[in-house]
Amino acid sequence: MKTLLKFSVVFLFILIFSAQAIAAAPKWELDPAHSHIYFSINNIYSTIRGNFEDFKGTVMFSPDDLAGSRFDFEVTVKSINTGHSKRDSHLNSADFFDSKQFPTMSFKSTAVKHVKDNQYIVEGKMTVKDVSETVSVPFTLLGVKIYPFDDKSEVAGFEVNMTIDRLAYHVGGGKFYDMGVLGKEVDVLISLEATRKK
Repeated sequence: MKTLLKFSVVFLFILIFSAQAIAAAPKWELDPAHSHIYFSINNIYSTIRGNFEDFKGTVMFSPDDLAGSRFDFEVTVKSINTGHSKRDSHLNSADFFDSKQFPTMSFKSTAVKHVKDNQYIVEGKMTVKDVSETVSVPFTLLGVKIYPFDDKSEVAGFEVNMTIDRLAYHVGGGKFYDMGVLGKEVDVLISLEATRKK
């Protein structure tokens, strides 16, 4: 009886892990030279643009297996670059991102849903500083094709356009916003290329 029970338990574990393996969508490797996180924000009458140069992510995606798809990202805050070192230092300070206390920002997906055509939504938890919020991020699957430099690989393109209220994540107080100097809405463009072996 004990032997039968042990066999049943082992068999159950095998079934569970097999199901998880089957459920996992293909894993894609980000191409760091062609993957970028850009942002822009209004400053009085001008538009300040920048990007985060250091980030990593896990991309598992298949249009035919959304249940097994996921997008997880971690961004190194101090890698912010607006083309102006003094401004970048200020953004890293406690006045804004406070990168010494909060060195990373992250997004952990919980579900991927198809909207229509090549439009999708990834739901998950976004954490910036001491704030974690459940968000729905729309993204576009730009396409999947044979990688031009390796016919044994595929390349996929993804693009995200979203707007974030920086004050909701404690990135700066409302002082500069109240003065009409710095906007509170940040437009974000995420452009990704990823590859995988066929």
